[in-house]
Parts: sequence; structure tokens; C-alpha cells
Amino acid sequence: MSEAREREAAREREADARGWEQVGEDRPAYSGFMRVVLRTLRLPDGRQVEWDLLDMAPSVTVLPLTPDGRVVCVSQYRPGPNRHVVSLPGGLVDPGEKPLDAARRELREETGYGADRIEIVGQTWPNSATNPRIVAVAHDAVDQDAQQLDEFEDCEVVLLTVAELRAELRAGRLGSTEQTYLALDHLGLL
Repeated sequence: MSEAREREAAREREADARGWEQVGEDRPAYSGFMRVVLRTLRLPDGRQVEWDLLDMAPSVTVLPLTPDGRVVCVSQYRPGPNRHVVSLPGGLVDPGEKPLDAARRELREETGYGADRIEIVGQTWPNSATNPRIVAVAHDAVDQDAQQLDEFEDCEVVLLTVAELRAELRAGRLGSTEQTYLALDHLGLL
């Protein structure tokens, strides 16, 4: 998303606050793998309340389609559900990095796949987070290189048909649920 579009989106959010107002700056509450901040808000009736928010960098999730129509996914351990979960590849957008570049990088790092054409197709905004989850689609993704996993990543590449991906999604077994729905909808594959 361009800087101008990001500023416009921030103005739209502020205009739609309908009497809710942030008081002061966010304050760190916890900083580990994830960062939690406290935000003081003034409600329309004048009361003030503290809100806990997940404060991570924007993230990007990629739905990579191979030339034969399969979806490149990853299976990796997730501490929350305490099991391996199949999801679309993705990760955080590094400071100063464009979401499209992050999509290309995350696809290559987690899967070894690349694509000449990757497009940003939308974003979701979690209710208790400070940054969006950006969604991309990689067209004609092909295996180009070895995975380049981060120190604590343990990703196994899994190829699913679109029907299998939809079945996993509807059964509630797939990670990156919102982003997967948004990408499939964009492609007319729901």
C-alpha cells in the first residue's frame, strides 16, 4: 500500500471513530516475541478506558497458485494451538519494506517458490491490533530455490488443490483464515 493510501486510510479511521478519542501515546505493556501496548481512549460519554492492543509490524500473507492450479502452503508448528497448522506462507513486513517486496521475500524464504506476478489484493484489520494483515496472490508460482527459513521456523511445503484448501478452511483447520478467504474471493475461487 502506498504511503498516501496509508495516510488516507488513517484519516478514514479517525473520521469513523464516532466520538472515541485516543488520549496520549500508546505505552508498552509487554515486549517479547509479540508486543502489547496500552492505549487510553475517551469514550463518547467522556469516560476513559485502557485498551490492550497487539502492536506488531504489518504482516503479509501470500496465496501462491502454481501453473497447474495448486496452492503452495506451509505446515508449521504454532504455539497457540500447540500443533502443526497448514497455512499460507507469510510474515512480517520489515521496516521500510514495501508489502509487495515482503510478499515476494516471505514466499521465497518459507517455500523456495517464486512468481513473476504477485499482486496485493486487500487487507484485514484485526480489532485489537495496531497494524493490518495484507493479502497477496502470487500467480504461476514455481519452485525456484531452497527454503531460507528463519532461526525458529520449521516449515514444510504442502501443495493443495483449491478444493482441498477450501475444505481445510471450512473445517477450521487452516491458519490465516481471513487472508485465505479474501484471496480466494479475489480470485473468484470460493
